[in-house]
Amino acid sequence: MKKKFNPRKYMEMAIDVMKKSVAEPRKDKAVPKVGAVLVMPDGSIDTASRGELRHGDHAEFTLLERKHRDTDLTGAILFATLEPCAPGARKHPKLSCAERIVLARIKEVWIGLEDPDPTVDRKGIKYLQDNGVVVHMFDRDLQSIIENENIDFLDQAKRRAKDVKKGKTAVLTVLEKANQKADFSELSKTALEFYKEKIGFKGKIGSLSFIKKLYRRGLLDKKRNIFVPTGLGLILFGKNPEDFYPQIVLKATVKYPNGKMDMQDFNGPLVLMPDAIENWWKKIIPMSIDKSSSQRKRVEDFPYEPVREAVINALVHRDYEIEGATCHLYVDENIISVKSPGAPISPITITQLKQFDAPTLSRNPIIFSVFADVGLVERRGLGMETFRAIAQRFSLPLPQYSFTAPYVILKFPRTTKEIKILYSKKGMKVLNDKETKGLIFIQGKNKITKKEYAKYLGVSDKTAQRHLSKFSKLGIVRQEIKGPATIYIFKTVK
Repeated sequence: MKKKFNPRKYMEMAIDVMKKSVAEPRKDKAVPKVGAVLVMPDGSIDTASRGELRHGDHAEFTLLERKHRDTDLTGAILFATLEPCAPGARKHPKLSCAERIVLARIKEVWIGLEDPDPTVDRKGIKYLQDNGVVVHMFDRDLQSIIENENIDFLDQAKRRAKDVKKGKTAVLTVLEKANQKADFSELSKTALEFYKEKIGFKGKIGSLSFIKKLYRRGLLDKKRNIFVPTGLGLILFGKNPEDFYPQIVLKATVKYPNGKMDMQDFNGPLVLMPDAIENWWKKIIPMSIDKSSSQRKRVEDFPYEPVREAVINALVHRDYEIEGATCHLYVDENIISVKSPGAPISPITITQLKQFDAPTLSRNPIIFSVFADVGLVERRGLGMETFRAIAQRFSLPLPQYSFTAPYVILKFPRTTKEIKILYSKKGMKVLNDKETKGLIFIQGKNKITKKEYAKYLGVSDKTAQRHLSKFSKLGIVRQEIKGPATIYIFKTVK
């Protein structure tokens, strides 16, 4: 009987191999630790780490060229802890690792981390996908291990993104190219001053050194020796980017209990939009009254922090090439929802989003990097850890992801009734408010002990056990024995 393929086993093996990487004898630049595992069609396995046979050799190069140059690798599967370098990332005539993988006719690649180096940054992944290679990402907990082993490299790569010299590398979107209908005067001085201040640039926004900085970031391009905005430059810093790209607008709607509605369109420079939305929220939302409980509560009792995270994720990770769709923020007395155009970026799936264990991957690395520069985001990914942390801090249920083409939708339930609708597991309607609060706690933590549950709710061990047994019988949580303790694990809503 054929053994079931277990990708987790090879992910962990690649990490073990990664730790054996041999650093080059250089002090000017941190180099990554990289491990690679090759699974042949016949089930045999080989591995390589960066620098294993020669200083500086990439792990994929060592595997494919030095160890298996004459081996037929058609249909093999490769596991690599770092995104393979993209076409154009290496000096001619050297081939990139992504090109070598395609030429070797490898059918499937599992990748640990997206490489934030601007010459790669998802371009290696895209090249593989464009050439028929199936790409997956490592599990999020394993990505954390790789990040911790490569802190210096990742930090330097992100800094290089600010000062890289543009070259002939692959592009992720046509928006990286110059917009032929625009010129530098289309950019907002207010947005550029905001950016200049946040990055600590001391010169003027019209200075050649600042313009070159924007050019190196992919926000400007050169046409006939004149600097003109790229599509991304216009979206991020344009005075009126909606004149060029109407899809950049975020539409906000508040529906009050009396039936009245407030609607607001947010446009202008994307880099200024999050603050504009937050200011609007603080002015408009206190006017709404929540009648969902015996005591009247204002809508602002629902903290803005998780909404802010969802809005920024929508702005950063949406698909800006979908011209007929805009981001939406909707608020009523029962739910808050944020809609973002574009299916989850492959290979991330909607199931991974629902389970809040999606690996880190950025659809729009340049937009992400600029938002990181100004302090609007802290790390790559889709806010998985952030949402869990916020949910725990405010005793909120995790929001629920769904996908209805062309939108990824994130819903925050605001009432006990809505929580039960969104998390409509069999039997959940029979839970009382105390039990529902306890279940929200388990969901946010994902797994807990009886002792933790009792302490959080302020109930006796006997009451805690009664609740947990009820959840187990209803199929809402499952039990797992860990030594002397029983762990209760929330069953993710499908």
